[in-house]
Amino acid sequence: MAQIHAAPGDIIDVRPYGERLADANSLALFKSDGVEVLRMVLRAGRSVPQHHVDEEVTVQCLEGEVEFQAGERTQILQPAQLLWLKPNTPYAMRALSDASLLMTIVRRQALGANNT
Repeated sequence: MAQIHAAPGDIIDVRPYGERLADANSLALFKSDGVEVLRMVLRAGRSVPQHHVDEEVTVQCLEGEVEFQAGERTQILQPAQLLWLKPNTPYAMRALSDASLLMTIVRRQALGANNT
């Protein structure tokens, strides 16, 4: 089944799942030429191995706690906290508890902007 993305102007609910978090899955909320927004769900103990994205990224914790390693820094990302990464910054994350995150990838190259 193909995933349905939000259309321009649609309202997208990104409130914490709360009790529904145990049954929630990661999903792409929308993608355009210039931006992609994902709702990531990580179960406690699960991790995302180190990698990088060619564009700028923001990660906002909606619920739970995630150990986030970016470059040489390791931090705990908690609800209502947001972090921003420059293009090509290596990062990894590990859920300390069940968590959901809002990840935004800004595709500046697609917009014709310079990434420096």
